[in-house]
Amino acid sequence: MNANQVSQLDPETLSLPDNASLFTRLRVATQILKVIRGNEGNPTYGQVLNACLDLEVYASLVQRLQRGEEGRRMLSARPSLQGKELDLDALERLPAGTLGHAFARYFRDNKISPFETTLELRNDIDFISKRYRETHDLLHVLTGYGTDVVGEMELQAWVLGNLGIRTAVLILLVGTLGQLKDPQSGVGRSAYLRRVWAAYHCGRASPLFLDFWFEHHWETPVATLRARLCAPAERMN
Repeated sequence: MNANQVSQLDPETLSLPDNASLFTRLRVATQILKVIRGNEGNPTYGQVLNACLDLEVYASLVQRLQRGEEGRRMLSARPSLQGKELDLDALERLPAGTLGHAFARYFRDNKISPFETTLELRNDIDFISKRYRETHDLLHVLTGYGTDVVGEMELQAWVLGNLGIRTAVLILLVGTLGQLKDPQSGVGRSAYLRRVWAAYHCGRASPLFLDFWFEHHWETPVATLRARLCAPAERMN
């Protein structure tokens, strides 16, 4: 399969050739980023992107989690934050300022739904890939980065600093080139670059979040969790 064929295929038929070269993986990943717009939550697109760029990264993250008690417990239990596991109405009834209330309001305000996938978890790498993707919206709530173009790029930079996810590099590259070429956010180029750079350093200085049980902290104030999981960083406006 070449990059041009990807855009013509139904997402359910996408696959990556065995032993694909790095060049092929990058080419296919770039093409997927072009066709994924408006369908970012598609689990098959996400799986192919992971196969293209991040299998080694996820394997390394699994090894890190296996070295700690909470990480081992997370890998053993494999909890889920998919939409079918969430009662957004109940979460929204929690006090304002709590993680659960803010998380539910995030979906209501942005008119989006929680992440869902039907992909089978074959191993710990699959679980960590899924866990990372289903915590994306929680990270928006915790970090305070918006869902506009600049906010999404800030969050990708934060994730890059925290986890070293290669997909984030490609998203940042594509998003930043588009922003610099045709800024539509009202944020100047210099301010945009400062904000993304600050987010990267914030993520790098923050503790690994993949072994954190968000589902046990719905009643915890967002401010408390932010202080625990997000290193302080100067926000550039």
